[in-house]
Amino acid sequence: MTGLLQDFRYALRQLRKAPLFSAIALLILALGIGANTAIFSVVSAVLLRPLPFPQSGRLVQIWHVPPAASFHGMTTFPVSPANYLDWLNQNDVFERMAIYGYNSFNLTTKSQPEMVVAAKVSSDFFSVLRARPMLGRAFVPEEDQPGRGNVAIISQAFWQSHCGSNPKIVGQTIILDRQSYTVVGVMDSKFFFPSPDTHWHPQIWTPTGWTDEQRAVRGNHNYLVMARLRPGIDLKRAQAEMDTISRRLEQQYPADDRGWGSVVVPLRDQLVGDVRPALLVLLGAVTFVLLIACANLANLVLAKTLARRKEIAIRTSLGASSARVLRQVLSETVLLALIGGAFGLLLAHFGVGFMVAFMSEKLPRAGEIGLDGWVLGFTLTVSILTGILAGLAPAWRLTKSNMNDELKQGSGRGGSDRGGNRTRSVLVIAEIALSLTLLVGAGLMVRSLWLLRGVDPGFDPHNVLTMTLALSPINYALPVQQSGFFNEVLRRVRALPGVESAGAIDALPVSGGSTQPIAIEGHPPVQMSEQPEVAVRSVTPGYLHTTRIPLLQGRDFSEADSSDRPPVLLVSESMAKRFWPDENPIGKRLTMSFFPQGLREVIGVAGDVKQDGLSAVQPVATLYVPFAQIPHRSLSLVVRTGPTPASLISAVTDAVHQVDGEEPVVDLMTMEEILSGSLLQQRFNMLLLAAFAGLALFLAAVGIYGVLSYAVKRRMQEIGIRMALGAERGDVLRMVLGQGLRLALVGVGVGLVAALALTRLMTSQLFGVTASDPLTFLCVPLLLVGVALVACYLPARRATKVDPMVALRYE
Repeated sequence: MTGLLQDFRYALRQLRKAPLFSAIALLILALGIGANTAIFSVVSAVLLRPLPFPQSGRLVQIWHVPPAASFHGMTTFPVSPANYLDWLNQNDVFERMAIYGYNSFNLTTKSQPEMVVAAKVSSDFFSVLRARPMLGRAFVPEEDQPGRGNVAIISQAFWQSHCGSNPKIVGQTIILDRQSYTVVGVMDSKFFFPSPDTHWHPQIWTPTGWTDEQRAVRGNHNYLVMARLRPGIDLKRAQAEMDTISRRLEQQYPADDRGWGSVVVPLRDQLVGDVRPALLVLLGAVTFVLLIACANLANLVLAKTLARRKEIAIRTSLGASSARVLRQVLSETVLLALIGGAFGLLLAHFGVGFMVAFMSEKLPRAGEIGLDGWVLGFTLTVSILTGILAGLAPAWRLTKSNMNDELKQGSGRGGSDRGGNRTRSVLVIAEIALSLTLLVGAGLMVRSLWLLRGVDPGFDPHNVLTMTLALSPINYALPVQQSGFFNEVLRRVRALPGVESAGAIDALPVSGGSTQPIAIEGHPPVQMSEQPEVAVRSVTPGYLHTTRIPLLQGRDFSEADSSDRPPVLLVSESMAKRFWPDENPIGKRLTMSFFPQGLREVIGVAGDVKQDGLSAVQPVATLYVPFAQIPHRSLSLVVRTGPTPASLISAVTDAVHQVDGEEPVVDLMTMEEILSGSLLQQRFNMLLLAAFAGLALFLAAVGIYGVLSYAVKRRMQEIGIRMALGAERGDVLRMVLGQGLRLALVGVGVGLVAALALTRLMTSQLFGVTASDPLTFLCVPLLLVGVALVACYLPARRATKVDPMVALRYE
């Protein structure tokens, strides 16, 4: 230990004696280690760390698996109440099981009404998770009964913002949807379930409180199910049990359950499944950056240690062993890496803050991301490994030098250094290859995002303001009340100065929405479980005109399509082609199985809209029904304006509150913001990967510059002799540039092979381009060679300015 401390003290003195070298090395290390620390902190919180529930490895999510013929591309589906109750009663592999679904409440406050995100949960919900309120208690089975469910558990954030952190809140009432709910518990800030997405993080939990009629519903799938495995039961055994139950239910209830299966998924995988591929790609990218930083540091240390060959030779002649020399060099690089890691932690702190702020609504468990003990341990480990990896090549090269020759070399500036040159060249080639792989990945992401931004969403998003209204179920329980409210709101909004048109829909484009089974007149009749599913949207007259969705055939809805008129609908172009190929869809009829009000007639065909996001390859078959014929409590207004949409927010909100001042207006956004938000994940991935690729390019350029600068310095006498014998400056310039260009071309060749192999892992992250996109694979190497030539030019230009007489005396 004493010898190791002496090595570190000596290494520190060496670093102080070379401040420029130390500064450059620390910058390289801080960037490489800092980037890795920042990404690892996200990966640790999201992918590696167990869920914050006791024995969370036994928690699973259970989904329905729909019939493949009915649901195009969908592999999982929500669950119906009756099927959940059968799963609960017939299984013997789960310790507990619970069902839950999203909800919302209108909350009337002294300032203005607001909507709060909530969840309806069964009484075992908190028991499955083994989560206890920090105040009060969880639900009891009796509160799952009709008329007993006016109790609530609130989040700590709601308790602080709306209850003034009142420690005696348990037992008091809050008003939700104009009804009194008794608070029975308060969850702490770490409890996020059922959604880690901050936008849908529930603030209130209430019991399901199903009636007997609701408990018998088998065909309407609106809930999610989770369970805790019994001790000793693995996922395979649980899946086999659920398969058996599904086959049994299929035989008992063929009308609703034929073709329906189930799948058991670990809960953690379910929560992070969408972001896992992107995070693994980013983790791979920063690993490449760290390897490039290692190669750069190795080149710097190699140049520095080879300049000390005579010193090392003297030490060896005095009895120092190869292991002692190796330890001395490694102590310097490890010390550098530890200091660089400390600076990297500082950079990572700001990087993590940026990522959480930018992606808090899309990153699961964003609130848990930070520089905790695991991250600090990772940084320490990475720093030590980086120091060892960067020091091995220089130290090994020194131990293989002929010390007798070194003692004869005077000051150590002359002599042959073929082995050192080869080592430095190999390191630079590796840097260039890694950089090209990263740049190709970033180029593919940039191309994907560019193509996504150019996708036609099927409507015109410019100058369109949107907002959501969810009516109280107490004051607006009847369809006539719901229709009356929205009709009056639209009448007032359309009359506002600056408003060109207005309409409403139950689920905005690119935001998902309801899918429902249908039965086509003239097609062979099948059970509901085997009926095809299409996207169903409820719209008011004026919606198509406001969003400028083209009407390709027939007519649009009008005020005449009221509840007492014959049922009608519009279909999308893809739906018309799917069900009536080579036929005129106008006049065709179908039945909506969830609304058995008789046959509905197709009166028009609308253009296809990107319902589930811009990256969806196949258009979604969609039908539109008049809101007046199937009204409900929640709609999103769309308002096309002449002036900037933001300038009309206050006026439109006032128009709503003139109809009912206690109904909240939420999610006020322009349609362009909604489209932009749908690309947030892709934009985040692209920005980070591009930043890492740019950093890698910078480090590679520094590496090439460093190698050529050292080569020019070592070949000073040779260059002087060449120029004394008549070599022109252009000859010297070409010689040095040629040396650098050869390294760059070899690195590009190796990198292209690596990129062709590794970018295939990014296929799921790409849109509109293949992993071997020719344009990207052409432009990126040209860019890298161009940067390499710039990095080569400065040392080459310095070589042309060598004075032959000075160079001949350079020793």
